[in-house]
Amino acid sequence: MKTFKRLFVIALMTILLIVVGIVSYVKLFLPNVGSAPGLTVERTPERVKRGEYLANHVTLCIDCHSTRDWSRFSGPPLSGTLGKGGELFDQKFGFPGVYYSKNITPAGISRYSDGELFRVITTGVSKEGKALFPVMPYHYYGRMDQEDIYSIISYIRTLTPINNIVPESVSDFPMNLIINTIPSKAELTVKPPETDVVNYGKYLVNAAACLECHTKFERGKLVAGTEFGGGREFPFPDGSIVRTGNITPDEETGIGRWSENEFLDIFHTRSDSATLAKKLEPEAFNTMMPWTMYGKMRNEDLKAIYAYLQTVKPIRNAVVQFSPAEK
Repeated sequence: MKTFKRLFVIALMTILLIVVGIVSYVKLFLPNVGSAPGLTVERTPERVKRGEYLANHVTLCIDCHSTRDWSRFSGPPLSGTLGKGGELFDQKFGFPGVYYSKNITPAGISRYSDGELFRVITTGVSKEGKALFPVMPYHYYGRMDQEDIYSIISYIRTLTPINNIVPESVSDFPMNLIINTIPSKAELTVKPPETDVVNYGKYLVNAAACLECHTKFERGKLVAGTEFGGGREFPFPDGSIVRTGNITPDEETGIGRWSENEFLDIFHTRSDSATLAKKLEPEAFNTMMPWTMYGKMRNEDLKAIYAYLQTVKPIRNAVVQFSPAEK
């Protein structure tokens, strides 16, 4: 019996040491994506213009890092708040913690070098080496063209400075441990030529992180096998729920029967001045989809996105787009 107890204690201590070792490694040595590159981005007019287009209409940095006006359709950013941060993403949206978008105006990022901005955008690791939860879809940005990231950096450096102190994000247990394992080194690509329509569309779909919202999301992660099939739920404060659409080429429940013009029209009609000017009635249908920003994409880019989406695997998934709050 004594021998058994002794072996049990040894085994328990061994397991405890292994657990402590793993936790210590995760907390002390991760994330490990390498040092921030030593670079200075030349801020040319061309880069600033390209960065403005990307940050406002493709990667949508401005959407999440501003205050959105939910009294209007699709929550367009309020004037005077561009880049100030503070948007809340918490357990109500299925996140394992309380996360705030950062202040990306010069008032918030002046302490960052260009290389440190490049690293945080493409890997999710801050200046201090802290891992960010991928509310900001840095895994997608890390597969973009280096030049496009340079353009985004150039543009946000030109934003009007806004002094806004944003609370620190806090992960729930066990995400406060797991989070350090999430960042990974960037796998940058070269932007395909626009003449290679399908691959150019694939590049834009990645940059816009369409997969992230148009895929089912359960237990803090995307559900494999449901890519682009829609159905991810986003609750509103009033208790209503909006769900993302099926954008696979399934002919019954997706966009398989849509023409190219129909695809473009839905972006244009949901982002026109009449839509923006209209105040919504209480409990009216609204959406997290930032149509007002995506709708200003170049037609050539929207056509390329349409062409690529027609090549993805069709998924039969009829989505109930909106459920009003229960009374």
